[in-house]
Amino acid sequence: MSAALSVGRRELGQTWPNPAVGAVVVRETPEGPLVLGRGWTSRGGRPHAEPQALAAAGEAARGATLYVTLEPCSHHGQTPPCVDAVRAAGITRVVAAIEDPDFRVAGRGFSILREAGIAVTIGPGAAEARLAHAGHIRRVTEGRPHIMLKMAVSADGKVGLAGRRPVAITGAVARARVHLLRATHDAVLTGIGTVLADDPLLTCRLPGMEDRSPVRVVLDAGLRLPATSALARSIAVAPLWVFAAEDAPVERETMLVALGAEVMRVRRKADGALALDEIVKLLALRGITRLMVEAGPRIAAGFLQAGLVDEAQIFEAPIRLGPDALDALEGLPLSALATYLSAQESEWQGEDRLRIMRRR
Repeated sequence: MSAALSVGRRELGQTWPNPAVGAVVVRETPEGPLVLGRGWTSRGGRPHAEPQALAAAGEAARGATLYVTLEPCSHHGQTPPCVDAVRAAGITRVVAAIEDPDFRVAGRGFSILREAGIAVTIGPGAAEARLAHAGHIRRVTEGRPHIMLKMAVSADGKVGLAGRRPVAITGAVARARVHLLRATHDAVLTGIGTVLADDPLLTCRLPGMEDRSPVRVVLDAGLRLPATSALARSIAVAPLWVFAAEDAPVERETMLVALGAEVMRVRRKADGALALDEIVKLLALRGITRLMVEAGPRIAAGFLQAGLVDEAQIFEAPIRLGPDALDALEGLPLSALATYLSAQESEWQGEDRLRIMRRR
């Protein structure tokens, strides 16, 4: 199962709207388990992992065991059900990490396999599989993506200089990790304030991984995004989706659409901010399962207070920016994260410490 989870992660962030599943066909021998074939969900969500692993194993799959990170699908979509491929291959046992909560499957795949005389074991690697498939699970059960908040903070809990001026906080190792996070998420979201202050690209720029850049999402109520911005000039590299208020200027939308961006309009709340609950539901309807929020203090606090943060990855640098610098969460102390999330992991990224927190 560890091998199946490992190969499944190869295309994490690239398979939406489908989950990034991993599968391994194994035969037990006197010398130990022999791997006959490996498969993973391809970019764009198909082919699925199971038929690819079975095809790699060929006739050797007959009488073997299939390890898979998620229950094999049992419904007809753009491809035939994976349970049909499992039965046709002559597999005698399926070991799955977790059941698929999608109402079209939800235990039906396991039932079909058992009715065909195939032994089914559920549970090995379940905790890790739930993390790997968190986006799929959240989308089919709650109608929104799994949302990860990324923050880079100084030792005194600041994210920028006074006057909202940007400043480099973390080192090269931590910045490379952020690029990897972008590559493993379907979309990355920021606000127009960050765009105007920093002019970010929000792409993955790790060598050899440039084609894994996520959809870039900008919250821009008034459609102030400049045509000359790095985001607008790089639409050929990665898609750009802009969320605007219902009353935003039509001519600004026309300009952005002409450049290749997509503009979606949502309601404003009483405080003038865009309705985050509508935004995340629209993203899920568009197929986004894993959303990375890489934004300023106002949007970060907004997602947190709306109960829309499932995970936070906080890069803590040893530098201090001083009492007049910009707080990490607008209107909230950084310690407010612990109200919503609990600490799970901690590791060093060069001289910076990465803390990973997840929903309680």
